[in-house]
Amino acid sequence: MTATCERPGPAPATDRPWWTTALLGAGVIALCYGVARYTYGLFVPRFTETFGLTPAAVGVLGGLSTAGYVLGLLAAPALSARSARGATIAAAVSATVGLLLMALAPGVVVFGAAIVVAGAGAGIATPGVAQLVVETVGGLARTRAQAWANTGTGAGLALTAFTPLLPGDWRAVWLGFGLVAVVVTAAAAWLLPRGVPEAAPTQRGRGRVLPLLAVAGLLGLVSAPYWTFSTARLDELGAGPVVGTVAWCAIGVVGVLGGAVGRAAQRYGLRTVGLVVWTLFAAGIALLALPEPGLTGAVVSAGLFGAGYIGLTGLCILWAAHILPGAPARAVTWACLALGVGQTVGSPLAGALAGRIGTAGTFAVAAALGLLAWAQLHPRLAPPDADRD
Repeated sequence: MTATCERPGPAPATDRPWWTTALLGAGVIALCYGVARYTYGLFVPRFTETFGLTPAAVGVLGGLSTAGYVLGLLAAPALSARSARGATIAAAVSATVGLLLMALAPGVVVFGAAIVVAGAGAGIATPGVAQLVVETVGGLARTRAQAWANTGTGAGLALTAFTPLLPGDWRAVWLGFGLVAVVVTAAAAWLLPRGVPEAAPTQRGRGRVLPLLAVAGLLGLVSAPYWTFSTARLDELGAGPVVGTVAWCAIGVVGVLGGAVGRAAQRYGLRTVGLVVWTLFAAGIALLALPEPGLTGAVVSAGLFGAGYIGLTGLCILWAAHILPGAPARAVTWACLALGVGQTVGSPLAGALAGRIGTAGTFAVAAALGLLAWAQLHPRLAPPDADRD
């Protein structure tokens, strides 16, 4: 990456090692993303049975999660400016309330409202954690802390992957999620370090924001079908719940490797690393478009998708840090908002498309759209450190 992320930042406001902030931030993100937001896709068959959902309705509910995410993003800059630590805790609280409401929902209307509340936690979490890293981690470790905190999504997915195999009703599982969320929220409130907000950015950023927004929006649009319909696609293929669970676990376990993008981007640049990851990401989605991907294909698809998604969201955070190094919460919010808009549009569109051409065709279309990321080869659409490539 450019000097923006390679220069030591201001002295951290805490004596703790950088990895403690990264680990605690990853825990909150694991709750808000890996559990409260994305585990929805893992339980789609059960939700469909309970509430009598059509494919289009499944897509609409997935869009509601992203709508809540967008609402959280709109609140995130003000919350983070006031207290990055407070914003991070508020994100955990929102996710906790949403999970408990989903478990107790008597009908689809309340269930949909609970999805919005849970999604809002994810919208607040990423900008809050990004700002907290700036306020509590200094030096070259800041880039690593940002990238590894972002891997919480993968960890959350891995930990929840086998929950559909648990006996009993899905509501009991969701109540369990809610209780775990209470513990995570309490730990965050007790252990998160207190940072000192900067009065003004100490470094000038560079690069245009519109290319970042375009890439983040494309990521949301392309990823939405996978989050919503990957489990349903495996059910169509007769893979069974075990295969679906193993694949979902692979999203999380392999996804943690996406934390390596910080170091890779420092060495090779955002554009080079980004294009490699985008290509592997699209290939992972395309595997589910095959008539018979098999167990190996399903697991490889999930691993490529997980590592690609975590890596690409991490690169978006680092790209945003180029634009506003001293106040990344604002720039990260812009990127996350674009990603959320892409997913809000993409989930219902995927549902409608699946109803017409099937889930296999939907994944093929999504994979093809992912290759549009190669437009970053054009200088006007490239990340700000593309001159290094």
